[in-house]
Amino acid sequence: MTEEQTKSLQLLDRRKNIVANGVGVFNTATVKKAKGAIITDVDGKEHIDFAGGIGVVNAGHCPEPVVKAIQEQAEKYLHTSFNVVTYEPYIQLCEELAEILPHGEKTKAMLISTGAEAVENAIKIARQATKRPAVICFTEAYHGRTLMGMSLTSKVNYKFSSGPFAPEVYRIPFPNFYKYHGTQSMEEFVETELKRLRESAHSMVDINSVAAIIVEPIQGEGGFNPIPQKYLEGLRSFCDEHGVLLIFDEIQSGFCRTGHWASWQHYGVQPDISTYAKSMGSGLPIAAVLGRAEIMDAAESGTIGGTYIGSPVCCAAALATIQLMKDENLNERAIYIGKIIKERMENFRKECPEIGDVRGLGAMIGIEFIKDNDPGNPHTELCANIVKGCAQDGLILISAGTFKNVLRILCPLVITDEQLNKALDILENQIRKNT
Repeated sequence: MTEEQTKSLQLLDRRKNIVANGVGVFNTATVKKAKGAIITDVDGKEHIDFAGGIGVVNAGHCPEPVVKAIQEQAEKYLHTSFNVVTYEPYIQLCEELAEILPHGEKTKAMLISTGAEAVENAIKIARQATKRPAVICFTEAYHGRTLMGMSLTSKVNYKFSSGPFAPEVYRIPFPNFYKYHGTQSMEEFVETELKRLRESAHSMVDINSVAAIIVEPIQGEGGFNPIPQKYLEGLRSFCDEHGVLLIFDEIQSGFCRTGHWASWQHYGVQPDISTYAKSMGSGLPIAAVLGRAEIMDAAESGTIGGTYIGSPVCCAAALATIQLMKDENLNERAIYIGKIIKERMENFRKECPEIGDVRGLGAMIGIEFIKDNDPGNPHTELCANIVKGCAQDGLILISAGTFKNVLRILCPLVITDEQLNKALDILENQIRKNT
């Protein structure tokens, strides 16, 4: 280190010296404190946060009711393990989740610590409920970095040299209309993709051995790709026909991000099981699996869960977060924010042919960069340069997509209009500079 280095550079140097290289660096910002939509780095510089801890702080950084709930619970008890000693915050949170995310006539839930754990447990529940081994997933999907999570995840760089992977996992193409529709209309494209799905039951895996199909209704890491309405309806019908359970992964898209508690509520298509994490606890590690009661109860006692399932402190944080989201009507706010971002980026797209697509639901917006007006020719370098330039100008952004050519916007939903428009000004300026 040198005296000339900023505190941020010094901290990043210390990180490089001690932290394993495999821990990714998506943005070079640092943090000393954070509040609302603003992160203040260790040098005292303020940054507008458009990453939200990868979609974790929909209710903002350090919301006062959540901080208070954490403090109050920490004074009572920190840990007993719900398997050993039952406590009310776990039960109360499950009741709250079942109310806002109902799965049929009766819903049951379980709590764990991370999104990857939620996926792992959802698959175990589906296998026990159906007595079948196989799982179908999609290209461009992301479901975590545990063994089953990596097996389901499509992006190769998240699982490089980490095999062998879990068996009985089969992958079909995600119906990415923007990238693959060619000259087809949406209706024609969906029919083609549903035909491909039906054919997979004969050419890829015996459908009678398939326990579940897992899908993100709007893909996160894959590039913020919303699934077509008619395809999701067809997928639901296909699962019903063959006795396959339909699992929705809502870990990045849940808790007001799209303007609903879960993105599947936009579609009116009911999952059998669904998974949640990220913004559920405002940054504390908590996740959930919800499902129809008879499916959830099919798992034998002791086969799902773990020591830290539903930490009481994390449950308190989640309960306070959900109440804050209701009080502040963050679902409505997400629709408003998304409308502003989409309108500005769509207008800006007219002067920037490198912007191939602006898409998403609510405030979960992706901006895809391409070369030569070709969706099959991703402009990865441009996207990386924009992220870097925005960081220098006080805007924290991260990318997504198989080729990292999609900017994803995950700003806290408590962001002010002034902060939002200032951030979009910075973004537009950087796009101009780099194109």
